[in-house]
Parts: sequence; C-alpha cells; structure tokens
Amino acid sequence: MRNTTMTRYTKLLILTLSLCTIAAAAHSKTTIEWWQFWTDPAIAPTIDSLVREFEQQNPDIDVKVTNLTWANGHEKIVIGFASGSGPDVVELGSDWIAQFAANGHIADISEDVAEDSAAFQGWGMSTYEGRVYAAPWILGTRVLFINRDLLTQAGYDTSWLPVSLPQFYEAIARIDSLGRPDGIYGWGSNTAEKHRLYKKYMPFFWTYGAQLFTDDGEYCVISSTKAVDALKDYKWISDDYGYVANQRGIEDAFLDGRIGVILSGDWLLKRIEIEKRKINFATTLFPGPGYPGRSFMGGEFLAVNENTDHREEALKFIRFMTSPKNQIRFCKANRSSNPSSLEAQADPFFSEDINRLTFIKQIKLAKHPPVDPDWVYIEDEIERAVEDALFGQGLPATALHEAQIRITKIKEE
Repeated sequence: MRNTTMTRYTKLLILTLSLCTIAAAAHSKTTIEWWQFWTDPAIAPTIDSLVREFEQQNPDIDVKVTNLTWANGHEKIVIGFASGSGPDVVELGSDWIAQFAANGHIADISEDVAEDSAAFQGWGMSTYEGRVYAAPWILGTRVLFINRDLLTQAGYDTSWLPVSLPQFYEAIARIDSLGRPDGIYGWGSNTAEKHRLYKKYMPFFWTYGAQLFTDDGEYCVISSTKAVDALKDYKWISDDYGYVANQRGIEDAFLDGRIGVILSGDWLLKRIEIEKRKINFATTLFPGPGYPGRSFMGGEFLAVNENTDHREEALKFIRFMTSPKNQIRFCKANRSSNPSSLEAQADPFFSEDINRLTFIKQIKLAKHPPVDPDWVYIEDEIERAVEDALFGQGLPATALHEAQIRITKIKEE
C-alpha cells in the first residue's frame, strides 16, 4: 500500500512539474507585431504560411499580423507610432522611410545589415543621412510593353525593338499612323491619377539627365533646361499620339490591341497570365539618348520600431522574410518580378523568362526619388506641374518653374 501511494505521489509530482515547465515555456514566448499590406487573396496564404514557418523555426517567438490597406495604412502607421502602440516590424513603401526615420520612429539598423548589404539592391531608398533604416524586400520598376503585331504592321521587323529615344518616338508615331478610325494609338498616356502621373514623367526626367536637387541637396532645380525638355517631349507624345486614361484604362486598351506602347509594371505580366490574354507583346528597357535610359524605382521595405522591446526578434523575422529562398517563394506566388535579393534574381523563375528578365535588368538601371522627409509634399508638386502642363493652361517651363518655387518653400519651412 505504501509503495502504491508513493508511486501515485511520484506521478503527481512529475505531472505537476511538467505542467509548470509547459506554462513557463509558454510564458517565456515573445510576441512581435507585424503590420503589412499584402492582403490580396492570391498572396495572403503565402504570407500566412511564411509566418507560420518562421514560428515553427523559432518556437520562442509568435508573430501577430495586422493587415493594412494602401487607402489608410500610412495614417494608421503614423497614429500607431505617435501613440506608442506601433508594431515591432512594419512594412513601409520606399517613399515613407525618410519621414519615419526623421521622426525617430524606426530604428537605425546600419550595423545589423552591414554584413549582408552587398547581397541586396535598394539600400539607397532606405538610407537617410548616411544611416540605414529599413531592409529592402520587394522592389518595383516600370518597363515598356510593346504590341508586336502593331509594330510589324508599322513596317518593323518581327524581332525589332527600340533602343534609343529617337527610335522610340518614331515607333510611336508610325504605329499611331496606322489609322485612328480603327482606334489605334501609338502611346498610352496617364490622366491626372494621383501617385501615378508623376511616375510616368520621371523616367523621361531622369533619362534626359535632369535632377530634382543640386548634388549637395541645397537647391531645387526641377525647372532646368533638361527637365523642361523632358516634359515638352512627354507632352508632345501625349498630345499627338496618346490614348489618355487612368492606368487600368490604358492597360485595358493595350490588351485589346488598341495601343502600341505603354509604360507599366510587373503587375501587367501577372494580369496577362491570369486572364490568359492572347496578345503578341514584348517588353524592353526604357530607352535613352543612346541606350539604355532610366526608369522609376520604388519598393517595399521592412523596418523595426525604434521603441520595440524585441529588437533582436524583429530583426530575425526580417532576415527570414527577406532571405533569397523566401523572396523567390513570395514572387512566385504573387507573380512579382523584382526581388531585392541578387541571389533570388538569378533564379530560373526570373532568368529564364524573357519578360521577367526585362524587369530584373531595368531595376539595375532605375532611379528612386530622394530620401526626403518632405517627399510626399514634393511629389504632390511634381504631379501638379505635370498635370498643369498636360491638361491645364501652363507651358512645361512655366509649370516646372512654379513647382520649383513651391518645393523651395516646402524645404525652407
């Protein structure tokens, strides 16, 4: 009887100790919050799967995911940081990094990423006053999409593509001359669509050698001769050969065979694939005076809250999400073509697809806006100038001169 009692006591003791161990382990878990924007049904399961995999590999860390929208996500992040309730890790568009770095909301991770910096592209967009504040994740650029059939009808060889601005302009004109009664246009030109219109002008701006600011950043020079020439030519092809609509409308018309050349992102490749569009098209780099030119670069970045109590866990999660393997996995699920990882860019998914490869090449020949806390306001002024030159009463030179005055005032305040 005594032995039975002791055995029961021993079992109870072991059970109690086990429960205490489990409770202690559960209590020792760290929870980090991640705010992110990828909510599309096509990619959301992959995001969820990646998070679960990270938790399995790091059983001491839980990740709480909060989904944001582009409509109000920026505002929520601002409020979250201001109130002290911001996440440990946050996804930021490249345009926002300087704002949050200047306000002291995101952490300087320069030393944490120094060892891996050569393996990724895009650091320039997350470097503010010489320090790095976010890790590049998925980048973005725009390339030319050209209707091969219309190009051939315009008299070009079936393998020909424009490699210089004169060739580009001539091809647009010749396609446009195929006949407006048939609804054929040479070029797809954007309406005054916020956050989009200026991105269509900037490849011309940079390709013509224009600058927004002097090299030392002291003076705005957006009304330089080169900038004016770029806007004049952009207006010329828009006025003479342009099918004018919002981005979706331009892409619809292109896929319907009504536009010869448009400037678009990798989302159009995704759309062509998903919708099974039967269109004979080619992609090519934005042309320059010779070859090649410059396109617009942006991207999605992962940053750490300056005030987080879980900095190391947050950095570990960022390294996991931006690893080459997981970037490839993300891009395949989302049909994206611009991973920031150089190793990922070499994967056959990109290197063996001629159109995805165009994006990989273009991202190396793209420029990003200045990393400036006032960029959201500067962007508005550039967009306003382009809109006035294209659709208002302003001449390109006047519109850019007035924008330069307004931008200078923004920087002085």
